[in-house]
Amino acid sequence: MHICIYEDQNYRKLLPLVYFRPVYDLRCGITSLRGKIQRCFRDAVVILHVRDYLAETVKEANPKAPVNHIPAGVERVLFINGRVLAGPEFEKLVGTEGNDCVFTTGERVVAAWVSGSNLRKIDKFLSQRVLTDSDFLQLEKHSIDTRLISFPWELIHLNGDWITQDCNHLVNGLSDTDLSAYPGVHFNRPERIHLSKNVIIKPGVVLDAEGGPIYLGKGVKILPNAVIEGPVYIGDGSLIKAGAKIYENTSIGEVCKVGGEVEESIIHGYSNKQHEGFLGHAYLGTWVNIGADTNNSDLKNDYGTVKVFIDGELVDSGSQFVGLIMGDHSKSGINTMFNTGTVVGVSCNVFGAGFQPKFIPSFSWGGPAGLATYRLEKAQEVARRVMERRNVSFSAADEKVFRTVFDITSGERRLADKVS
Repeated sequence: MHICIYEDQNYRKLLPLVYFRPVYDLRCGITSLRGKIQRCFRDAVVILHVRDYLAETVKEANPKAPVNHIPAGVERVLFINGRVLAGPEFEKLVGTEGNDCVFTTGERVVAAWVSGSNLRKIDKFLSQRVLTDSDFLQLEKHSIDTRLISFPWELIHLNGDWITQDCNHLVNGLSDTDLSAYPGVHFNRPERIHLSKNVIIKPGVVLDAEGGPIYLGKGVKILPNAVIEGPVYIGDGSLIKAGAKIYENTSIGEVCKVGGEVEESIIHGYSNKQHEGFLGHAYLGTWVNIGADTNNSDLKNDYGTVKVFIDGELVDSGSQFVGLIMGDHSKSGINTMFNTGTVVGVSCNVFGAGFQPKFIPSFSWGGPAGLATYRLEKAQEVARRVMERRNVSFSAADEKVFRTVFDITSGERRLADKVS
């Protein structure tokens, strides 16, 4: 069986989080969207489709997977929209038998079985552009009930439920750790707490799984007097600082350093929020650094729904709670303040007194007093330096992606002048 996880035309609603990654590499719960799809089709050969400028970095990260082409000899493929949140029932919903057909939820394509001349036609598009719903809608239609992610805040709001679902799948809902090896640590509902290998927990820590499971990855270290209230996931090699308060529905990716107060947020990986300050209902990309005493608001004083600047327009989230959305390689200075629903692009350096603008375009330098363009060469040099500190190389493919994203976000920087 072959499946192709693809990007469609609606990836833009998930910017800036997907400038440097495919939509299916976004996190919700413990795993990425792609991880959930592959969990449903364990024996399938996976083909990856992505915007052309990301193809080289995706190939580097997935050397065994065909990228943007159907391998010779393959006659039938299940195409799966990379924005789908694939639960355990997903494989049954899309089936394995029958003629070419398309599965939709509402008006959107979720998946499609494609073979023969239809497959050869779509294969021509894979290296040229993202796929669109119209590429599949000539096929026989079947309506199914599943979830496609449309906006970043949906990942945040669904995160807690998916921590629980992912944890139940990974460890069958039971702890397999001898918690007596951690003297001075208080475990509430220990049967819902999973500790992977080489986890270090210092005395005075409270792990409270009353509200949901807690999953700690390999080599996680938690310093004294930190409090963690589930559902929470902390990825391999991450550090939780002394006195940190990690509240429910929070996912922290691999190799992060996190302190202060964090609630209902996703920190993708290789990012730091080491100091005091509040982060709530937020999504941070990779290689982000949050300065000391940075705070974000996630609730308006009038308790109204939060409007968020997405892909050139102001979108009503329909939610009272939306915090900060920050793209990869961006940083905030000390004492930075972000209002509800603030969007910060990739590779920004944000600082200055007062609330920041609600939309800060990619490759920006500054804050309330004004924004200037962050020079590409400087941004690349900083990214290279930061990644090397974590023994991750900044490849030639990464450099090309930076240059491409810098070019395609030039319109953002012009638009920001009008928004402000």
